[in-house]
Amino acid sequence: MSDFFIYGINFLASIFLLAVGFVVLAVIYMYLIDVNQNKHAIRRNYPVIGRFRYFFERQGEFFRQYFFAMDREEMPFNRAERSWVYKAAKNMDRTSAFGSTQSLDPTGTIMFMNTAFPTLEEDAIEPEPVTIGENCRHPYEARKVFNISGMSYGALSKRAVLALSRGARQAGCWMNTGEGGLSPYHLEGGADIVFQIGTAKYGVRDEHGKLSESKLMEIASHDQVKMFEIKMSQGAKPGKGGMLPGVKVNAEIAKIRGIPEGKDSISPNGHHDIKSVSDLLDMINYVREITGKPTGFKAVIGETEWLEELAELINQRGKHSAPDFITIDSADGGTGAAPQPLLDSVGLPLKESLPWVVNLLERHGLRERIRVVASGKLIVPSKVAWAVALGADFVVSARGHMFSLGCIQALQCNKDTCPTGITTHNPKLMKGLDVVDKTQRVANYNKYIHYGVGLIAHSCGVSNIRGLSRKHVRVVQEDGLSQTLDEMYAMYK
Repeated sequence: MSDFFIYGINFLASIFLLAVGFVVLAVIYMYLIDVNQNKHAIRRNYPVIGRFRYFFERQGEFFRQYFFAMDREEMPFNRAERSWVYKAAKNMDRTSAFGSTQSLDPTGTIMFMNTAFPTLEEDAIEPEPVTIGENCRHPYEARKVFNISGMSYGALSKRAVLALSRGARQAGCWMNTGEGGLSPYHLEGGADIVFQIGTAKYGVRDEHGKLSESKLMEIASHDQVKMFEIKMSQGAKPGKGGMLPGVKVNAEIAKIRGIPEGKDSISPNGHHDIKSVSDLLDMINYVREITGKPTGFKAVIGETEWLEELAELINQRGKHSAPDFITIDSADGGTGAAPQPLLDSVGLPLKESLPWVVNLLERHGLRERIRVVASGKLIVPSKVAWAVALGADFVVSARGHMFSLGCIQALQCNKDTCPTGITTHNPKLMKGLDVVDKTQRVANYNKYIHYGVGLIAHSCGVSNIRGLSRKHVRVVQEDGLSQTLDEMYAMYK
């Protein structure tokens, strides 16, 4: 027995010495590499030890997220917002105790004005479906206010797309394909689909990259495809096309998009065939005539003269020429990959662009003709209710639904290393995303968004979500006092 014990001790000692030897050799190797390289001054001057600086820099954002940031501090979405989405998606208790962690003092804080006579439960009603494209051969009757914004198959995994589609069908909302084309997983889930036509015309392009009439007709032949959206620009990168790394462009994605396999998929920064408002209206009417389905466009609002010109041209041609809807994306929208200057500094946020567009349509008598869809960081009921009060007919969210799938804001969407299996095509990572479970979570999240907006609406004394208006919302100004949205945006009328 003692001999066996001594043998075990000697064996462990040998393993330990061997491990120490490997560590010493690794340190010597890194030392020689560091002192002889000329790209990193820190590593050259402080070999081996200097490497920790880069390690801690990479890990810092995650330590801040989990340990050091307060509930309302993080960007792009803070812990309080993410926590609400997670609880809603999991059908957990969404109530809190002892008061809100949100301060009512900072400039821009939104406050809804409750009435002394709130809507009673028996008087509350569900919002009526809204028809988009009444004059089309195949108008779309949209049942839900809150829907899924554009996320491409390719940027998302097949399991994520399938769970979103199934969840959308269960919730009764629509799902936008993003510019990556229509995949089998969009259709398999059974959701109502909005097909997005991006600058590269993925999914509806011919061999020369131009819009193909036959492929448009093929996409439109699917009953699930309810509308077409021409993407002029998107929130995180206005003036820059979509960016899908070649590592994500597998054979299936290449076939769906009509591009080479394994090569970076980078869309043009604008449509080659849309260079004026006249071209835009021509394209909208062309797609609508070919497909017979409602057609609109998506844009981040920057300079506004072109929209004034667009409204005037619509009235010259006739209201039948108008887009059936306009999706307004906020400058702080999201994406899997975008240049930092565009992420930070280009385009108007929704708080300025949404009321401006709504007022423009009212001035030109087009508000009843054109539906308005709002997009951009609207992932909790208060933000959705705010957008509806500003004039949005519908609200769409991509990142909110990603959180409902289990996204942890790991910030690895562009690296094919997403730990939750949402934005990766790595089979080992994708297997963690259970489609059945996530389908239910997507549906739960959509349900409780509508429920939460309903609570706000009833508190303000209106019978349903669509009754909210600018008079129901006040916003804190620089002097610390609040002002109604009506007063804030009177200058736009």
